[in-house]
Amino acid sequence: MRQERNNIFAGIDWILVFLYITLVGFGWLNIFAASKTEDNHQILDFSTKYGKQILWIGFSFPLIIVILFFNSKFYEKFASILYIISILSLILLFPLGKEINGAKSWFNFGAMSLQPSEFVKAFTTLAVAKLLSDRQYNFKLVKNQIKAFIIVFFPAFLITLQPDAGSALIYLSFFFVLNREGLTLNYILLGATIITLFILTIFFGASNMIISLFIIISIASTYLIYKGGKRFFRFNWHKVLGIYVIVGLFIFGTGFTYKNVFKQHHRDRFEVLLGLKIDNKNIGYNSHQSELTISSGGFWGKGYLKGNITQGDFVPEQHTDYIFSTVGEEWGFLGTSLVVILFMLMMYRIIYLAETHSNKFGRIYGYGLASILFFHVIVNIGMVIGLLPTVGIPLPFFSYGGSSLWGFTILLFIFIRLDAHKNYDW
Repeated sequence: MRQERNNIFAGIDWILVFLYITLVGFGWLNIFAASKTEDNHQILDFSTKYGKQILWIGFSFPLIIVILFFNSKFYEKFASILYIISILSLILLFPLGKEINGAKSWFNFGAMSLQPSEFVKAFTTLAVAKLLSDRQYNFKLVKNQIKAFIIVFFPAFLITLQPDAGSALIYLSFFFVLNREGLTLNYILLGATIITLFILTIFFGASNMIISLFIIISIASTYLIYKGGKRFFRFNWHKVLGIYVIVGLFIFGTGFTYKNVFKQHHRDRFEVLLGLKIDNKNIGYNSHQSELTISSGGFWGKGYLKGNITQGDFVPEQHTDYIFSTVGEEWGFLGTSLVVILFMLMMYRIIYLAETHSNKFGRIYGYGLASILFFHVIVNIGMVIGLLPTVGIPLPFFSYGGSSLWGFTILLFIFIRLDAHKNYDW
């Protein structure tokens, strides 16, 4: 047993490793297709995007060795310290960060840039697992729930200030983890209600929503009073009025924020998504081109490196956020289905292994990993096929970028290390 402990590869789940290598390899093939030019096909040309991705993939393996070198108790013991360091990295972006596309989200190191928010997800997951696995921690207490919310949403708040709303949005995935550990569904239902009211307010307008709400409550109140006369219900005007005031204020605040706080390009994205505006040449161009690219692939696809839309560079940022459209055109429905199946298998495997953990810390971390992957995959693919607005969320292990690849590599292989040591009494 001692000899196995000294072997960093002992006990690791090779199925997850295989899925990781497959996704990374298939991702690189599509990055090559989306970023190559007719004049340059040299795979080891590190001035190209696909060449840089090879470097980042290559450096991922020493990173994996370092992650596997430490035993599982290291990640549990130093979870809080790693979390604090990651928070400091987000704070330091404001004075030291490099601004790209209007957001201070990057540290610039000469020819290389790193995005801290991609790494913070792993350390936030460790911190949540550390908090919830504490034997003295009672998650049913509201004050303890607030502690968990602070750990989750403080980095999301800092990321929003950069501003990078897409990366901050990912932290909503932690609700799945908290629900698994006993958080009532009322929080999720409340969130769903807020999102629904937000969308309806944008679609119909704040004034129309407030008037409609008044009519609906008036009709419902009349019905309840009538039923109350027959002793079926006890009608309470104070509660009804309170609900109306709270919901009305939220609708009014949403309308005001949408018109006066959101920038025009943010409003355009929502209006294009909701069908209030058709703009396939400007703000809706990326999504429109992406949809055309995927649909043009049909069932079988056009063949690798034979996608005329991809090769013609008609989809902006296709190698990053819109890499899934390359799969759709060149590999068709079969290719996109394969990618989705690979992600589903990975998430299923993670949850299965998490449930086998006798150590609560490992189980919670596993659910955090699966939830983040699920949220990334759903939002990215939904964005690429036009079901969700463009928010700049990469496809895990697949999209171009060193920070994204390394961030997800750290996130995954910490779990692989925790799983490998789940039967050891350290």
